[in-house]
Amino acid sequence: MTTHVRTAMISTAGHCKVACGFCFRANRAHGFLGIATYTRTLSRLKEAGVEGVCLSGGEPTHHPQLRQLVRLARQFGMAVSMVTSARTVAEVITLSKVAHLLTNVTVSADSEGAMLLGRTTRTAASGLDALRAISTETRILHVTCWDMRDEECRDLADLVSKAGVEVQFSPVVLDERALRRAGNSVQDYLVQQRLDADVLGRYFHLSARYRAYLDELRDLQFRGDGGERRSCRSATAYVTADGDIRRCPYGQASVSAHAPRAVIAQFLTSPAQDRVSPDCAAICRPASTCADDSASCAVA
Repeated sequence: MTTHVRTAMISTAGHCKVACGFCFRANRAHGFLGIATYTRTLSRLKEAGVEGVCLSGGEPTHHPQLRQLVRLARQFGMAVSMVTSARTVAEVITLSKVAHLLTNVTVSADSEGAMLLGRTTRTAASGLDALRAISTETRILHVTCWDMRDEECRDLADLVSKAGVEVQFSPVVLDERALRRAGNSVQDYLVQQRLDADVLGRYFHLSARYRAYLDELRDLQFRGDGGERRSCRSATAYVTADGDIRRCPYGQASVSAHAPRAVIAQFLTSPAQDRVSPDCAAICRPASTCADDSASCAVA
């Protein structure tokens, strides 16, 4: 089955100073996405019917030409959103200068347990401070959850209510190596995801889609590499900081933005050959439908 590609997640930089212990970025490198490559990519994506782009990272606020990235996408008639971990004064100032041009901004944060697990300092409070400093149509706090507690959830609900922003949640997604490093079995890890959802559900409305997503992750974990996995049906393409276009961030198949127009068009319109894995599920939320008209980003 062919899924029409409607949006694209674009890695503006191949590096990030946060360096989360549970980071699931598909490619890591030094340097930034070049303007010429980016412009050519936007042109080819537009020809394929892409309606919106999400600027991600690494950290997009570190790109020296961020404003130009946003303006170029808008000139192509695309909605532009962003996922960021902006916390420093310089990062928030950079973000605030382009925020009015964005349809939405998602600021990433981690629960207390996730910060300990991933060795990060992305608190929800500091994420909300960053969101308060910007003027954007839709502001979203995205919290990666692990080992949630009632008191923490109650405080978070109060903070979000006062800030007047939307909130999204994702469980920590760990691969086999990260599970071994954390000293957890797959079973313990999946049980913790359910416990966290139960605690969150006491203070926030968790949609049926979220719980279906947990079911999807569970099935993927137990299916293993030798089991049959569902083919990718994501409506979001992925562009690396080097200008490679993929149907899946973790997919093996890609096409360069500098390839002939016909080659790129065929790649984007042909059925994806990639199989859904826990890593890409964390980004694409495969349990969700493709009927959402929003150009917002699902995860950070």
